[in-house]
Amino acid sequence: MKGGVGLIVLLLAAAYFGVDPSIILNQGLQQTGTGANAGAPHKPSAAEDELAAFVSVVLADTEDTWNTLFQAQGQRYQEPILVLFTGAVQSACGRGEAAMGPFYCPGDNKVYIDLSFYHDLRERHGAPGDFAQAYVVAHEIGHHVQNLMGISNQVHSQRRNMSKAEGNKLSVKQELQADCFAGLWAHHANRTRQILEQGDVEEAMTAATAIGDDRLQKQGRGYVTPESFTHGTSKQRVRWFRMGLDKGSIAACDTFKTAAL
Repeated sequence: MKGGVGLIVLLLAAAYFGVDPSIILNQGLQQTGTGANAGAPHKPSAAEDELAAFVSVVLADTEDTWNTLFQAQGQRYQEPILVLFTGAVQSACGRGEAAMGPFYCPGDNKVYIDLSFYHDLRERHGAPGDFAQAYVVAHEIGHHVQNLMGISNQVHSQRRNMSKAEGNKLSVKQELQADCFAGLWAHHANRTRQILEQGDVEEAMTAATAIGDDRLQKQGRGYVTPESFTHGTSKQRVRWFRMGLDKGSIAACDTFKTAAL
């Protein structure tokens, strides 16, 4: 991310989220990177510069929230590293492709986001808007929080002794908790920094609906197979984002103990 438009958008986004611009200017560029296809240097477009700036600001805002929440429990929040890439990227969890969408790798504590996903979110899935983009980042940060809390290791360990169908059900609970953690971030960020504007919550709900397993399967092949769900239905994803947004409590996001998702 260089000067010009990208820098202007970064500063505007910082103002929108109530983040000190100096923090972004001093640290944001160190937290982002580009992992283009091997041997093909990638020159970011103006649109990618804008997205990179916005995502960096959202990351900084999630850090404000989770640092505060962890401190309240007498714990230290370890901030993740954000990697922005195009096409493909190598992570400690293996090679990531654009078709996978955004992902978090617990092996290196990095959040990987292909900026082209936001184009798909807007054009293919009909979920435009800044807060839809913010929701995607906050969801992946939710996985980072799960890793810090030991939840990811527990899920991984349990899945090794399960059938594929049972393992998928556990994966759904993990993903829905990350949705809830995204809502929890929005709750606290808005309470302390008044970030939400009219229509923002609806944008996040639209994004959550757009990437539900049932909707994606229906769009992709015309039918759904619930036993293969790994992220949850549209209704479930909206419900758990809303749970975090309304309750603002980590305890309220315990998808592993609830009787009905």
